Amino acid sequence: MAALARELEYHTIEDIYALPEGQRAELMDGEMYMMATPSRVHQRLVMILSNSIFNFIQNNNGDCEIYPSPFAVFLNADDKTYLEPDISVICDKNKLTDDGCNGAPDWIIEVVSPSSRQMDFNKKLFKYRASGVREYWIVDSMKQQIMVYNFEHDDFEQYSFSDKVKVGIYDDFEIDFSEINLG
Repeated sequence: MAALARELEYHTIEDIYALPEGQRAELMDGEMYMMATPSRVHQRLVMILSNSIFNFIQNNNGDCEIYPSPFAVFLNADDKTYLEPDISVICDKNKLTDDGCNGAPDWIIEVVSPSSRQMDFNKKLFKYRASGVREYWIVDSMKQQIMVYNFEHDDFEQYSFSDKVKVGIYDDFEIDFSEINLG
């Protein structure tokens, strides 16, 4: 008896754009992942980190731009990958269009949610590394940890919310997590 192969349903970016208003999802290699509404702490962390990065860039006349989610990142030159990182920092403005970022951002931060843990620590880690992201942070408020992957130097560091964390894509920028008030 021949084994029946289960046919996988592949999605494209058109399927993302066809979602009902307010419903969000990400797409990796044709597989769609629905996104839950983020918590208040999650959104507060995204806001605080975005403000800190934005202020650093502005105060130093930097060329990079920062975009918090929802902001489309098209890592591959196909219609099967569409991601919305919590924070994207893009230094090559040629990658930016009105639709989002075409190619790898220089720095991505994902703030872990219970529903995103597997994605952030596994699938996205691999995808971001393979696509040319220079630096990837996973911020876990539940465990009070920050995992920093500096792909340019093949380096990994783990920090706590009592530490100052050095930003790898800049020589003179660090974020002091001990000063972050999650309210």
